[in-house]
Amino acid sequence: MKRRWVWPLLVVLVWVFVGGPLGSFAGQLGNVQENDNAAFLPGTAESTQVLETLTGFQDQETIPVTVVFERDGGLEGSDSQAIAAYAEELGQVEDVTGVQGPVPSEDGEAAQLVVQVATTDGEVIIERVEALRAVLDEPPAGLTALVGGPGGILADLVNAFGAIDGLLLLVALGVVLVILVVVYRTPVLPFVVLFSAVLGLGAASAAIYALASADLLALNGQSQGILFILAIGAATDYSLLLVARFREELRDRESSYDAMRASLRAVVEPIGASGATVILGLLCLLLSDLASLQGLGPVGALGIAAAMLVSLTFLPAALVLLGRRAFWPLVPTYGSEHKNTEGLWARVAHLVRDRTVAVATVTTLVLAVFAGFAFTLDEDPVPQTDLFLTAEESVDAQDVLDAHFEADTASPLQIVVPTDEIDAATDVLSADEGVSQQSDGPQPAIAAIPEADDPRQPRSVDGVSILLANLADGSETQAATETVKRLRADLSEVDDEILVGGSTATLLDTRETTSRDRAVVIPAILVVIFVVLALLLRSLAAAGLLILANVLSFGATMGVSALVFEHVLGFPASDPSTLLIAFVFLVALGIDYSIFLMTRVREESLRLGTRPGILRGLSVTGGVITSAGVVLAATFAALGVVPILFLAQIAFIVAFGVLLDTLVVRSLLVPAVCYLVGPRTWWPSKLASGGAHAEQATG
Repeated sequence: MKRRWVWPLLVVLVWVFVGGPLGSFAGQLGNVQENDNAAFLPGTAESTQVLETLTGFQDQETIPVTVVFERDGGLEGSDSQAIAAYAEELGQVEDVTGVQGPVPSEDGEAAQLVVQVATTDGEVIIERVEALRAVLDEPPAGLTALVGGPGGILADLVNAFGAIDGLLLLVALGVVLVILVVVYRTPVLPFVVLFSAVLGLGAASAAIYALASADLLALNGQSQGILFILAIGAATDYSLLLVARFREELRDRESSYDAMRASLRAVVEPIGASGATVILGLLCLLLSDLASLQGLGPVGALGIAAAMLVSLTFLPAALVLLGRRAFWPLVPTYGSEHKNTEGLWARVAHLVRDRTVAVATVTTLVLAVFAGFAFTLDEDPVPQTDLFLTAEESVDAQDVLDAHFEADTASPLQIVVPTDEIDAATDVLSADEGVSQQSDGPQPAIAAIPEADDPRQPRSVDGVSILLANLADGSETQAATETVKRLRADLSEVDDEILVGGSTATLLDTRETTSRDRAVVIPAILVVIFVVLALLLRSLAAAGLLILANVLSFGATMGVSALVFEHVLGFPASDPSTLLIAFVFLVALGIDYSIFLMTRVREESLRLGTRPGILRGLSVTGGVITSAGVVLAATFAALGVVPILFLAQIAFIVAFGVLLDTLVVRSLLVPAVCYLVGPRTWWPSKLASGGAHAEQATG
């Protein structure tokens, strides 16, 4: 008996000396990120096929960087000389393969250069764009020089994601620490729980680093930010559940070892079901055709798996070694009274019992009203320059381009066409009002990539050539998107093998692929969660009730988000993938709190009957589940420190949605509906028929 401490000590030592060093991989994930356009492209789309074909026409991959010059009142003669000198100097920057232009604006107030940079690697792009900006650091007085375009935007985007490596993690850990101190009111336990979460993040990061290095998994800045939040938040949630049950058992058992053994028996099932639900829900993203979402699935799943592992191994071992001292100065003594059935959550349970119909009706109606606003969520195309929530030079550059230039010369359409159909395809392009006829110097407005040894001849690879054509509208506008749709239809009549690509086509394909993904991934997630719930609760009825409640909660969350984004925060719009990712997190994570509640309700119902079990389960789990919800909401809210529109929206949606699930759905709606349904909640298990007798017996 005295040697019971040996195994817990070995577990702690293994985690500290083996798992501890793995934490360094969290800071190295930026080295294996892929933030170029290919990391976000649909796996099978017309624009992707064009991009693959284009590589055969280039000696190396390049990305255009637009340099725009502006002077109020019009460019002067000396400006033209300065711009020409800049063009020559920019051409000497490392990895620059060519400089096109300058192209003056029709109003004479601006001119632009298009600098081709031979790399699409995010980190290298940052260095090259910084070098270009250094060349333009001191323009002549009155002349503004800005670096933007696709390359400038990508550099600023990758820079913004740089906050993930340090600031985001520090903010998330700081928020969790404060909440744990308030919850536990002890100086020891919060640090043990937080250390456990960090160990889990380190283990997940090491696995993801290895898989990404071997090209078995795609990681980008968005996925890494979500990984940090998921791993820390989930590990803390599971820890809260275990610690709360351990504190209960310490009042009934003298031995800390026995108390932990009983605690683990009680929490392994709900934690396992919770983790399995989130993991399987995330893995449903593998059904997506978007590379970015396919990568997010396994990245998030590994984060949850590591959180479960550390919460069920390291933390129990550490708590056994600490014993009751972990809770000092509020030590739960053996034989002391349980107080978690008193106070606020006992009153909430009484409200559910005494006002069952009113609670169920009011919460359902309020959620349904807010869910109605979900259809007002603005999902119009979001220009890349609107992705930033802070001032960026690439955004300022795009504003100047939009103000002075009609054609988008930095983001031309790329049309793959059989070489013998070039003339016919050119005629279609020339006749479309969405294609600019503005010529870039001596180069024709619509031209094929030429042969290197004979610029007069179009280059042909495997019988196809590539035409480049500038758009008359900004590449990220709705008008440009309509032009791509129109051209694809018209050019297919010339030859159904003609493909239209480029940045505008990529945006269009991404939106259309996301719509397809919603129709596939969302039903798959609902089926997976239903199966897990049915197996866990041994009840089809309970699983169905929980699914319906959480889908209603998701709808209400999106409705509130639509109102807040438009009328409070002034966000331009939401990317279509935002709703899909929000659904994955809110339904998979939100169901956790109902799982924590209903597993305890089922345990109590076996002893007391269904209705008394509901009230008992709600009162004893109210505090810990609420704390878990607040922790997860706070960690997701920390995503707001990364100044990217998508992450700010996910931060609000998930934080608000988790609080709604915790405080309304789990606390009021689910208990009230189950109380109304009574023992039939457990249909078709034996508890559905035996529950009523148990209630009468305990009446």
